[in-house]
Amino acid sequence: MRIFSAQRARQLTRGALGSVSGLLAAGAALAVAELAAGALRPEAGPVVAVGGAAIDRTPAAVKDWAIRSFGTNDKLVLQLGILAVLGLLAVALGLVALWFRRAGAAGVLGFGVLGAAAALSRPDSVGVLDALPSLVGALAGAALLWVLIGRLTRVGAPAAGSASDFSWDRRGFLVAAASAAAGSAAAGALGRGLASSAGKEAAASRAAVRLPLPGSPARPVPRGAALRVAGISPFVTSNADFYRVDTALVVPKVDATRWRLRVHGQGVTRPLDLGFQDLLRRELIERDITLTCVSNEVGGPYAGNARWLGVRLADVLREAGVRPPSRGGPADQLVSRSVDGMTIGTPVEEVMDGRDALLAVGMNGEPLPLEHGFPVRMVVPGLYGYVSACKWIEDIELTTFDSYDPYWVKRKWAREAPVKTQSRIDTPKPFARPKAGTVMVAGVAWAQHRGIERVEVRVGDGPWRDADLAAQATTDTWRQWSLSWDATPGPHTLTTRATDGTGAVQTARRARTIPDGASGRHSVVITVD
Repeated sequence: MRIFSAQRARQLTRGALGSVSGLLAAGAALAVAELAAGALRPEAGPVVAVGGAAIDRTPAAVKDWAIRSFGTNDKLVLQLGILAVLGLLAVALGLVALWFRRAGAAGVLGFGVLGAAAALSRPDSVGVLDALPSLVGALAGAALLWVLIGRLTRVGAPAAGSASDFSWDRRGFLVAAASAAAGSAAAGALGRGLASSAGKEAAASRAAVRLPLPGSPARPVPRGAALRVAGISPFVTSNADFYRVDTALVVPKVDATRWRLRVHGQGVTRPLDLGFQDLLRRELIERDITLTCVSNEVGGPYAGNARWLGVRLADVLREAGVRPPSRGGPADQLVSRSVDGMTIGTPVEEVMDGRDALLAVGMNGEPLPLEHGFPVRMVVPGLYGYVSACKWIEDIELTTFDSYDPYWVKRKWAREAPVKTQSRIDTPKPFARPKAGTVMVAGVAWAQHRGIERVEVRVGDGPWRDADLAAQATTDTWRQWSLSWDATPGPHTLTTRATDGTGAVQTARRARTIPDGASGRHSVVITVD
């Protein structure tokens, strides 16, 4: 029994050392790959490339669930998930290598090939150089696994009465493992430093931007547009608090001095090639506009109101000779392309119907933040972001809906997606326990480009009561509302509904976000003490 226990302990030790070898090899592969990516192009790193490929191939329903569940942390969760899976596979390869040394090393190389293929498949790939980080990292990882396993030498079956079933170069393994860990840490830190420095030019160009005064300033926010109610969303959403929903695992860092925008396609008689300063020299307009993400559930947080500065997109299109379909133009879809390869399709008619569709360069009095599209993005009031709000834009092509499906349409989202009329209760929060007496119920409502004319609140199954509306800034912004409620003890369900400027009442029919935005009425359950 003593011999069996000792033998079992040695087998477990050998397995643990093999697992550690696999993890060290994977760590070295990732560190070397990130170092190479930092030197070449951060977007070509294996975690980013594989993560991007995973996002592209994830069903829309799963992607929507991730946004609902993790919010703006969905990308971090994805990357942590990839690392966790890689860790498990690394352990498995380490154990395999104990018995089949070549097979373990070949497995590491195989994952390098997969990472290279993912990098080359990305829409923003610049060519074969994007494959190098994953391949170089895999070679380093395979070589390290080969060396480490070589220090764990398999011996034949134990002799009777012997507890030893393997021998290993203890000192050689520990020196190699420690050196690998230290080298990987250094390579990873250097890679992160190089990746960070790659964005310094973009940050410097943003810091150097001096936004001109608008030729057409936004109207002053009317007195009474911002209610003084604790817990209500502010009328203007700060840049730091503005929602971010996109597929970019690495925020594109674009040098404004090198940025160009190309306008071309069907019906374009004078193709344009514009630089950042070309836009700043044009008449800039300033407008308050609320944006909404199509992944926003009823009562969700993915809506925000900001003051945008930019060039009228319709003026740029007219300069290129574009006519809307209603005036005989051949193109009914404007496809905008981002530097990271994202494609977004917008109806030409809506862009040119007189609304304040912008090529925005400023947000709340400063140049666009990097994560919100610096140097230039699109903003089109009245349409969900996935069909209008292209960030880091570099290309506009005029085409038709029948001839081209952009990124989200290929994934079963609707081609055209006007924002639905919505209202949200900001306070009291779900499951709150306010004291009996006067309770302020308040929130925001939006129906961009139609405006909000009425908001009503219902307690339980009681009658609908009109809320007090804040002053409306424009039909393109959300509108705050409040209701003073004489709350009685016990559980209550509060429900809200809005009526837009066309007279349409927010529907009670519940619908998920796919394919063209959620619908229904927001409710919160509270208990009054």
